[in-house]
Amino acid sequence: MSSVQNDNLTDGMHVMVEALKKNGVDTIYGVVGIPITDLARHAQEEGIRYIGFRHEQSAGNAAAISGYLTKKPGICLTVSAPGFLNGLTALANATVNGFPMIQISGSSDRAIIDLQQGDYEELDQMNIAKPFAKAAYRINKPEDIAIGLARAIRAATSGRPGGVYLDVTTELLGSVIDKVEAEKTLFKVENPAPKSIPSSDSIIKALNLLSSAKKPLVLLGKGAAYSQADELIKKFLEETGIPFLPMSMAKGLLPDNHPQCAAAARSFVLENADIVMLIGARLNWLLGHGKGKHWNPDVRFIQLEIDPKEIDSNRPIEAPVVGDIESSMELLVNGLEKISIKVDSSWIENIEKDKEINIDKMAAKLNTITVPLNYYNALKIVKEVVDSHKDIYLVNEGANTLDDTRNVINMYYPRRRLDCGTWGVMGVGMGFAIGAAITSNKPILAIEGDSAFGFSGMEIETICRYKLPITIVVFNNGGIYRGDHENLGGGTDPSPTTLMATARYDKLIEAFGGTPYNVETQEELKDAITKGIESLKPTLINCKIDPKTGTESGHITSLNPKTAIKN
Repeated sequence: MSSVQNDNLTDGMHVMVEALKKNGVDTIYGVVGIPITDLARHAQEEGIRYIGFRHEQSAGNAAAISGYLTKKPGICLTVSAPGFLNGLTALANATVNGFPMIQISGSSDRAIIDLQQGDYEELDQMNIAKPFAKAAYRINKPEDIAIGLARAIRAATSGRPGGVYLDVTTELLGSVIDKVEAEKTLFKVENPAPKSIPSSDSIIKALNLLSSAKKPLVLLGKGAAYSQADELIKKFLEETGIPFLPMSMAKGLLPDNHPQCAAAARSFVLENADIVMLIGARLNWLLGHGKGKHWNPDVRFIQLEIDPKEIDSNRPIEAPVVGDIESSMELLVNGLEKISIKVDSSWIENIEKDKEINIDKMAAKLNTITVPLNYYNALKIVKEVVDSHKDIYLVNEGANTLDDTRNVINMYYPRRRLDCGTWGVMGVGMGFAIGAAITSNKPILAIEGDSAFGFSGMEIETICRYKLPITIVVFNNGGIYRGDHENLGGGTDPSPTTLMATARYDKLIEAFGGTPYNVETQEELKDAITKGIESLKPTLINCKIDPKTGTESGHITSLNPKTAIKN
């Protein structure tokens, strides 16, 4: 702890904790070490919960998903240099996905770093962070701590949210300041994310365009889920009768079994819709950039987006509505009093026909019995359990494990499905699970591919240490994508995509005092998941999946280039 003895004095690390408390920060996720160990200790002493991880990337992911769920920036605390770099991946991912997060990292002596004289963990962290974060700041004086934190909070939450880097030097943390003077600098940030009201003209144009549509579609993105404008979005959709298609993390904004949900007819509605309203969704790679064979070539777009730079990013947007989602939806709902929207019954009927065909196809996959299990008949069991525990949080990552789970498992409440999002990055699973458990205090079910689990699997010790209600299912097919590939060189080494099919991931959690299960049948899987969820205790289920099942790169095979050279 700090060695300050004079009751009239305080230091930088104490001022930082007081500034965090003043702004309602109740949890810090991190990994301690030089120079921030005492900062974490004092935060804990002052009533801020500190969750210590085994790797900074997982701590950052936990902070990021906390920000997504609460609309307040999650706080990640790291050591300097390598620790900072470990957290940077999560910070960049938060920025890309629009999650409010602040990474606070200790750093070494500025004077030595700037002259590159070889200090301990010497690195110009702030400038390295800038390209990967929404904003980056360094605090050099204790009297500027409150201002520095305020700038970080505003940058993280206002406009399109994102990750912010805050550099706190060793000198700053140890700097002594008069306690009374320090207290005068502290303040709570007021209205950090002010409303952004769209123009009335843009609302009228959007409604008129929708009213002219013969085959309208609303596409919900995770920005819509983040906005927490749930009731307004529901009211607009149900009053207009427009079918909606949820992106992955928008599932549950309205229940997936809602009669207007067109998820089971995804290809059909994208190929035929004439007017598409994007609510908090971007025309990025996840939507084929709004182009190509999967889209109606004559489709016209309405886009609700807080960042005007995102408009026209891939396709011309005929009716941009620039503002925050909640304000935009409120005006759109009010506008329905003057501009009526009625959906052609033939459009709804054709969607229903396509849904029925695809639901029957999916049912055939789910009901096929195989030994060993495949993804679909294993997920049939997961679906049954989730359907009886509708308020559960579902964390999901992998390739086939991600794609198939998204298609099979229904979500019933908003912000309950947490996955790898825009970047499709692996390794978010355990951090997201821990962040969601701490933030929500509800049971978490993590459905993990065996490859994806390996990125952050050591965090099961963190889960056990904090006794979190997390049940992890590892779909173990012994490979990246699948486990039956061969070494083309004929050697004894496994192929580049081969993992260990005989691995017993359940044994890992047993080592830390959690509950292990090793399952090979549907009955065993259902029993294990149900017991894990209802026990509210750390549980890991190793579920054996046929190594021959799975598609390379999952649903994005087309993005994976193959060699054109014939041997």
